[in-house]
Amino acid sequence: MFKTSSVPDVLTGKKDSRFLSVFTVVQFENNLCMSASGENGTCTTAAECAARGGVASGNCAKDFGVCCLFMATCGMTTSQNCTYFVNPGYPQGYDGTGSCQLTIQKAHPDVCQYRLDFDEFQLTGPEPVNQVCNNDQFIVSGGNPIPGICGENKGNHMYVDAGTGATNPVTLTVVTSGPSMSRKWKIKVCQIPCSSNYRAEEGCLQYFTGVSGQIKSYNYNPNTGLQLSNQDYSACVRIERNFCGIQYTPCMDPANNRSKAFTMSGNTQGTNVATSAIGSTGPNSCTADWVIIPCAQNVGRLPTAPPTCVDRICGGTFNSEVSTTDATIYSTVKPFRIVVHTDNVEAPNDVGNRGFCLNYVQQPCTNKLQ
Repeated sequence: MFKTSSVPDVLTGKKDSRFLSVFTVVQFENNLCMSASGENGTCTTAAECAARGGVASGNCAKDFGVCCLFMATCGMTTSQNCTYFVNPGYPQGYDGTGSCQLTIQKAHPDVCQYRLDFDEFQLTGPEPVNQVCNNDQFIVSGGNPIPGICGENKGNHMYVDAGTGATNPVTLTVVTSGPSMSRKWKIKVCQIPCSSNYRAEEGCLQYFTGVSGQIKSYNYNPNTGLQLSNQDYSACVRIERNFCGIQYTPCMDPANNRSKAFTMSGNTQGTNVATSAIGSTGPNSCTADWVIIPCAQNVGRLPTAPPTCVDRICGGTFNSEVSTTDATIYSTVKPFRIVVHTDNVEAPNDVGNRGFCLNYVQQPCTNKLQ
């Protein structure tokens, strides 16, 4: 939004007012902008960008402003919206040990959440026995309880509670203590107002919008990723207008003959196909690592009276029944969310599990879902 005002020379104190030349003062809001290098920045004047410690990268506001980028690294504090937290020496990799911290403060008291987008995130992965992040680790402190993560997480995200205080700080810490490797991180930190329509629902570490999308566990990779231990969080999907249900299908996995798009428990490196397991009791129950999809049912299943549905799903096959074949699962329980739980023990029963990658599609209220 622009505001202009014309100021004649006679009002500026100049002596010769016979020629009323006019200059225009342009004012514009500090909205988000796209920089020349492709990152999100804030539209400011060149002088304001320099005063706030940013770097101008491209123009905005019809060339009246500059797109100001804010980069921060170890030992710094920021209150700038959409600051990028980067490793020392970025864009080069970092091969060092120690602790790198960024402190985030609210730009305005009305900020309720921070969204962390992992534009780059490559740390040492978990150890291969119990899959614990005991070398490198990314830690968030000062907000809601958040599990530590490690490994490869490019493209994933987190929502962090900013607290109710006007200056409640949140600290992001990258601990590097593993073997020599080229680590790299670039984490975009955006501040979300309490009144925003893209604010995440309460209790959601991940929050997805849109009729369709993809949900991945942290460090998921069908080739080399390992499911992380000690995880407890919810991945939520905003219910779009006129949609009453949601379906989940395992992602395509061209890297493996046997899909590893959903491998939560069991030995998925063995010669036998790992079956699905369901529920919290019984011989095929989920007692260690699982996802919860409230009242999950397979699409196409013949209706029963009363309806049969399960909550916990684990094993090496995505199915709401005990099976060796992946299925599409639906739920009509609102709000739409998946609860993720892993304990701190894998060996000797759980071997080679990758975690999960699920595609979701919301279902219109006109569909017969029940």
